Amino acid sequence: MARLLIVHHTPSPATAELFDAVLAGARHPEITGVEVVRRAALGAGPADVLAADAVILGTPANIGYMSGALKHFFDLVYHPCLDDTRGLPYGLYVHGASDTAGAVRAVTTIANGLGWTAVAAPVEIKGAVDAAARAAVSELGSTVAATIAG
Repeated sequence: MARLLIVHHTPSPATAELFDAVLAGARHPEITGVEVVRRAALGAGPADVLAADAVILGTPANIGYMSGALKHFFDLVYHPCLDDTRGLPYGLYVHGASDTAGAVRAVTTIANGLGWTAVAAPVEIKGAVDAAARAAVSELGSTVAATIAG
């Protein structure tokens, strides 16, 4: 069975709502053969990434950057995973009050450095989370899961 790892930092009701939606998409009943594993960014490490067939990353945008928790995750996994995870499919969702560009740029720069492959465009949510935002991250979850489905 393929393993999808969702690494997230959900400090607010808005990011928790997005996390729930991406999780629901990843667990869509029509997608089979995928085990979905959830890890808070501060609790995830190299073993989680090395065991994954794909990763979804979720973060708030904090003052134009990814959360410190997600940056800490990258600091932990970068060198131990660098040689063994090239080509790893990944997806990204970011929530910000008004600007997500810096956070998206930072995450994609690190993911590119790891040699990971984006399987969908980053989902950027600004302001209040609405039905369209939930649908977009749910589709992200489904897309990444379907990429590795058996």
